Amino acid sequence: MARWYTSDHHFGHRNIIGYCDRPFADVDEMNDAMVERWNERVKDDDEVWVIGDIALGDLHTILAEHVAKLRGSKILVPGNHDRCWAGRNKHEAGRSDYLQLGGFERIVDAPKPMRISRKKVRISHFPYLLDDAYDLKYLDHRPRDDGSWLLHGHIHEKWRQRGRQINVGVDAWGFAPVSEDTIAELIARGPADRDPVPHRDTNQSAPN
Repeated sequence: MARWYTSDHHFGHRNIIGYCDRPFADVDEMNDAMVERWNERVKDDDEVWVIGDIALGDLHTILAEHVAKLRGSKILVPGNHDRCWAGRNKHEAGRSDYLQLGGFERIVDAPKPMRISRKKVRISHFPYLLDDAYDLKYLDHRPRDDGSWLLHGHIHEKWRQRGRQINVGVDAWGFAPVSEDTIAELIARGPADRDPVPHRDTNQSAPN
């Protein structure tokens, strides 16, 4: 069994193509490409942590027609666009849709830290820090920097790594999940600043 991390797919969100300069002609092409790139890598007995913002729009249809097709045992750490995110009103009401229609094994609001490459690694949809010019909302939901490494999403194409923060969002990783082995290699190399991989670069063995 392998473990993977990913976030910020925004399945069904047409406008995200323009917002993040995604290389797709329309939302259908985007949805299909993200399912294909996921399933090319993930096996049925693998575990995938989705760190928020999986889908927008017609949630029932998107979960059933796209998210349910994604291979592996899926765990959702909700992000601000997920209707089951604890920061939303009535968030408990929508949880069954993600489990029953989307095929998530469970929803975890506050994951416990993990050990990767012998380092303490935290998981949160939000990063520790954002650029001053970018999204100053959700300050109360961002984790405090306690010196740990952090796997996060939310910032889309802004960076792949910023110090001890590793963005696992699809916009930074060729629209595919990133393996724990790749995460371990980045952590072993130490804090650094890295830009997103090119959209068409699907090689995750060399995280330069």
